[in-house]
Amino acid sequence: MAQALRALGVEFDEIDVDSDPRLEALYGDDVPVLLGHDGVEICRHRLSPEDLGKLR
Repeated sequence: MAQALRALGVEFDEIDVDSDPRLEALYGDDVPVLLGHDGVEICRHRLSPEDLGKLR
């Protein structure tokens, strides 16, 4: 997912979920997770064309 976002010129922060107990409890094995600027979840695991529309 990170490679696709970079190729599209989308800026994002990459966070290691396993290093934060709160995030580990929220997401566990459901990574990667993409959240919008407003904190709303856009997708988990895969980035679909529909998800790309949510980034704009």
